[in-house]
Amino acid sequence: MVNVIMGKKGTGKTKHIIEIVNAAAKDEKNCVVCIEGGRKLTYDVSYAVRLIDVGDYPIAKGYDALFAFICGVYAHNFDVSHIFIDSLYKVSGCDDVDQATAFLHKLNDFSKANKIEVIIMISDDTMHATEGMKAYFPHA
Repeated sequence: MVNVIMGKKGTGKTKHIIEIVNAAAKDEKNCVVCIEGGRKLTYDVSYAVRLIDVGDYPIAKGYDALFAFICGVYAHNFDVSHIFIDSLYKVSGCDDVDQATAFLHKLNDFSKANKIEVIIMISDDTMHATEGMKAYFPHA
C-alpha cells in the first residue's frame, strides 16, 4: 500500500518521515529501506534502516527507472517490509504530476502484490496534486 505525504518546503515533512522511518525500523523485524536523493538523512535515521542515496547509482531519470530500481531492491531482498522515498521529484528527477500519479498507481499495485508498505514524500503544494495523488494521502 502506498501513502503520500505532500506539502510545501518547510512544512515538517522530513521530520515526520524520519520519525516514521525510525518507528518502522524499531518495530519491524524485516528490512526497512529509505531512498533519498542526497545524504541529508544519514545521521537522522536508525542504523537498522537500509538508506540508499540514488546518486550513488547510475539510474536514469524518470519514473520507469525509479520503479525498476525499487523492483531491484526488492528482488535482492524479499524481506523488505517498508520502503520510504524522501522527496519523490528529486529522487526521480521528474516533477510532472501526471507521470508521478501513474508511478504511484503502478507502485501501489506492486506494493500490494508483495505486501510492502510504501510511504512517499512529495515537496509541493497539495493544490498541485492530481485526484489520483490525493487517493494516496493518509486521510483519503
